[in-house]
Amino acid sequence: MSNSDHQTPSAVDGNTFVAMCLARAGVDRMFGVVGIPVTSLANRAVGLGIRFIAFHNEQSAGYAASAYGYLTGRPGILLTVSGPGCVHGLAGLSNATVNTWPMVLISGSCDQKDVGRGDFQELDQIEAVKPFSKYSAKATDITKIPSCVFSVLDWAVSGRPGGCYLDLPTDVLHQTISGTEAQKLIDDADSCRNKEVIAKPIVEHSEIEKAAALLRQAERPLIVFGKGAAISRAENALKNLVESTGIPFLPTPMGKGLLPDNHELAATAARSLAIGKCDVVLIVGARLNWLLHFGEPPKWSKDVKFILVNVDKEEIELRKPCLGIVGDATKVVEMIHKEIKDDPFCLGKSHPWVEALTKKSKENVSKMEAQLAKDVVPFNFMTPMRIIRDAILQLGSPAPVVVSEGANTMDVGRSVLVQTEPRTRLDAGTWGTMGVGLGYCIAAAVASPERLVVAVEGDSGFGFSAMEVETLVRYQLPVVVIVFNNGGVYGGDRRNPEEITGPYKEDPAPTSFVPGASYHLLIEAFGGKGYLVGTPDELRSALTESFSARKPAVINVTIDPYAGAESGRLQHKN
Repeated sequence: MSNSDHQTPSAVDGNTFVAMCLARAGVDRMFGVVGIPVTSLANRAVGLGIRFIAFHNEQSAGYAASAYGYLTGRPGILLTVSGPGCVHGLAGLSNATVNTWPMVLISGSCDQKDVGRGDFQELDQIEAVKPFSKYSAKATDITKIPSCVFSVLDWAVSGRPGGCYLDLPTDVLHQTISGTEAQKLIDDADSCRNKEVIAKPIVEHSEIEKAAALLRQAERPLIVFGKGAAISRAENALKNLVESTGIPFLPTPMGKGLLPDNHELAATAARSLAIGKCDVVLIVGARLNWLLHFGEPPKWSKDVKFILVNVDKEEIELRKPCLGIVGDATKVVEMIHKEIKDDPFCLGKSHPWVEALTKKSKENVSKMEAQLAKDVVPFNFMTPMRIIRDAILQLGSPAPVVVSEGANTMDVGRSVLVQTEPRTRLDAGTWGTMGVGLGYCIAAAVASPERLVVAVEGDSGFGFSAMEVETLVRYQLPVVVIVFNNGGVYGGDRRNPEEITGPYKEDPAPTSFVPGASYHLLIEAFGGKGYLVGTPDELRSALTESFSARKPAVINVTIDPYAGAESGRLQHKN
């Protein structure tokens, strides 16, 4: 049944009215934790054809909403109760804003006449969300609901995408209007809705000519792309540009898969050489932040010329590149490709720059493969990661969505696991947010039901949101969670004897967990499938069975507690 098949009720309360507006705007999924005053809103939304995924914790639901926005390009919706529910939702909202993903947090709030009197869960939520949202709206009366709903949805996807907030006071949710009036208010608000909110930037042809000239004249050009290019669906445009020019490319961690990791022009395995020696670099939908060493020496050459393509003018002004182009990643890359096609060039495999990167890549891959080839038991991080990589690659297309978090687990996985399709890697992202794992898994399973979802998690990362395995089972989502269990944040107790002093020296180390924790039993408590593995054969068997079943599962992989490094930031070593 389509949304238009639903009969307009004779009387509409605020909860129903919000649900009607969301349905009109094309919202198809919501994530959240219900309670006073928004339970009715969730139920009304479900009745209008919006699937509601109910979580245990607003943080996980918020991470799901943020990732859903990234995977679909439409705002992910998080619904929470007032006060503490809104505060817990800020984790997801801030994550969306820092990652520049479209998301809307919708929270109930206290009765307007009781503000300042210590009402139930009272909080100035508009003020609380300010640092984490690009736009907020408060429906102060039931008649304001349509314009408020449409404005937060539009702002979330305009310009640089990000988090927005909608405040729904309890008294407004309980107000009523006639069904006819409700329908007219929605129609009026929709018809005068500024769907662009901010006009799309006009790309000057002279800028495209400059970019093409810089790339053409470069001796050691490089193309870098990030998740801004992924959300723009720039994969085909990038493929055409890379393959027609022969320019090597480097994805940021979540840009992996826009072009396959095993592409012959991929420079990931020669990252340090590519960054350190390139003379002109086209950066598409990525920021010169910590992940790219701020674009500064010593990692980058002091003479490198940056061509920065970003949808956000402020980002370009902040970085002061040689050439900045404000615009949508796909459109700009297509324009550059078209400009180059009129006077084509191609570096070719024998070009000194391409040869140097290819040689270095092969050397580094050979070193890593030599490490990966050994079956180390008790497991280090490399052996199980290789087995997981091979099992995932055997699945072919559609490739699973890989969710990864943890210190060593995420960084080793970034080097070992192979992404061959766009938007199939979700990790801690720009903000390095831990605890995103299960929320991301659920978002991926809901957004891409044709794909298996495989989470490769450290035991610390898993612990943030482990209770959401019940949510996996409740909705029967095809998610396999693989926990690298090394007994702590980095592993076992790493303290020197002189550090173990004081009245609480008998306590476990701040980085330690219960050794040998039975994480696999957690999902079995809810009817899912758990596996405990410690050898290559046990892991292969668990992966084959769980991947084939496409049912909720947790594979508890016993890792040597001394196998990991103290810091997880290994990704920049090659």
